[in-house]
Amino acid sequence: MEQNKTTEATKNVSQWSGRWKLLAVVFVCAAPMLFSYLTYYVIKPTGRTNYGTLIEPQKHPIPAAMGATTLDGKPIALDAYKGKWIMLQVGPGECAQACRDQLVAMRQLRLMQGKEMERIERVWLITDATPIDTMLIRVVDGTRMLRVPAASVTSWLPVEPGGNITDHTYLIDPMGHLMMRFPKNPDPSKVKKDMYKVLKASAIG
Repeated sequence: MEQNKTTEATKNVSQWSGRWKLLAVVFVCAAPMLFSYLTYYVIKPTGRTNYGTLIEPQKHPIPAAMGATTLDGKPIALDAYKGKWIMLQVGPGECAQACRDQLVAMRQLRLMQGKEMERIERVWLITDATPIDTMLIRVVDGTRMLRVPAASVTSWLPVEPGGNITDHTYLIDPMGHLMMRFPKNPDPSKVKKDMYKVLKASAIG
């Protein structure tokens, strides 16, 4: 009888030991992501400066139903790119010079990140049915071009006071939260520094 109790106690200790080891492994694997999230969204160290405006992520997740489609009309969700950092631009299909400059700037900013550039996707949300200039598609090759109803993005993306949604480039984190908004006519070198800091500090994406 005593031997059975001892065997049962040993078995219970072994089970608990195994569970703690499993929890320890899970924690070690998740720690970098948790720390990155905590660093950017909870801890706000004194003296930390950003060129872009930080946005409260819980208030601005990617909308569940945006009605987005690819240029050839296939339904797609923006969160199809979750897992990477997304540089986002919004505007009509008749892309004026300022719009083109923004798209080219996103391409250049991604290239400036060197080996880290594979962690970044570029997305242009097009708010109408205007055909896209073929030459522009070639110039910004690699940019994900999606058509969305204008109302879907204007109700989601915050703008500067008196500004327009087309003025800004936005940054979305790999978990699908809107994280940062860059100003109109941004300084590329300052945007580059923000991007560098984000990618260096984060273990996600």
